[in-house]
Amino acid sequence: MKKNVLFLWFVLVPLLLGAQPDLQIMRCVRDVSKDSIASYIVNLTDFHTRHNLSSHTHPDKGIGAASRWLQQKIAGWIPLSGGRLSVENIHYTAGGTGNRLDRQVELTNVMAVLRGSGSQEILLLAHYDSRVNDNSDSTSFAPGANDNGSGVACLLESIRVMAPVPLQATVRFLFLSGEEHGLLGAACMADMARSQGWNVIAVINFDMIGNTQASETGHRNNTKTRVFSVEGPSRELARYIAQTATTYVDNMNVALIYRNDRYGRGGDHTPFLKAGYSAVRICEFHENYDRTHQQVREDNGILFGDLPSGVDHEYVRKNTGVGIAAVMSLAKAPAAPARVQMNTRSLGNYTELEWEPSHEPGLVKGYYVMIRETDQPRWQKKIFTEETHLRIPYSKDNYFFGICAVGPEGHQSLVSVAD
Repeated sequence: MKKNVLFLWFVLVPLLLGAQPDLQIMRCVRDVSKDSIASYIVNLTDFHTRHNLSSHTHPDKGIGAASRWLQQKIAGWIPLSGGRLSVENIHYTAGGTGNRLDRQVELTNVMAVLRGSGSQEILLLAHYDSRVNDNSDSTSFAPGANDNGSGVACLLESIRVMAPVPLQATVRFLFLSGEEHGLLGAACMADMARSQGWNVIAVINFDMIGNTQASETGHRNNTKTRVFSVEGPSRELARYIAQTATTYVDNMNVALIYRNDRYGRGGDHTPFLKAGYSAVRICEFHENYDRTHQQVREDNGILFGDLPSGVDHEYVRKNTGVGIAAVMSLAKAPAAPARVQMNTRSLGNYTELEWEPSHEPGLVKGYYVMIRETDQPRWQKKIFTEETHLRIPYSKDNYFFGICAVGPEGHQSLVSVAD
């Protein structure tokens, strides 16, 4: 009889212990304003070009004016945070003979930091530089409304909405230069994260999240977005983003793309991935090649160029909500379990799992054992336990297993997959 009761406990717990949505996260997602997003994008395009070799001193044009505007905009939200928000410029030198930038220049990353009470850190990325097709053309009109004004607008609106909310994890918002000439700003920040020992648990790159109609085919979709990830911890971050989007963002589906990025191109998450961090890219589902890096013009009735008119602000709003839901959920969760081990020595239709206990007293209510069949992309079932070892009636030959920690309010950590 006891064995039957135990079996029922394992089967019923996934149905009975589904975490309730966090009302604070719901409010933050709801408060994202597409009008604010539209205004940020217009402001960015007004700098004419944000090419990395454009003016750093002109008061109204070029990448220098854009970086100063970003810093001033973020500084205006510091009072909302009770002193937890700060902003600073990170300068680095790039370019010269043999580089995509044909002369050496000092570039600027703008870093906003929303301090949390714990030791974990989450990094959000968006590059603010822009260019046209000619890699060295630093004077032509390069509005960069979608690439990547949309990602910058996402980060700005995320700061505005999240600034008043105390979180456990620190969130760093990195506005990066140098992307269009080799992911230079991202490489600088990945090196800084390593050298300064940031305890980074997730890196999310928002790059081109505002276009909803494909060039050539005309296919249109403003209810689907892509998360690019490689196998391993980054894939678990992608699954986490998809899970929280389902809970908190209406009329938006996340497509998990099992590769690092699109063919022939790269994004700012890649230097972080190479440095050993869990890093993914969020990107629109359809791309319009009549806009990206194109000179602004009309040709045979087709409008070319990355103008604000080509950005779907409602779509950017929903993509911003996808990011906020994941970041706030993760920022309220305990650390992921370490050293998750599966006993592969004993044969049978039960599986034995064990992991290290959390070292965060008061922050962990228990753990979920996550289960999915080997041909399924997302976790299908979760079993709650307060123990750090478990024997469950699922064959290790037929399922993948992982463990995540659960906080007192039901927030889940990233999943650590069993070895």
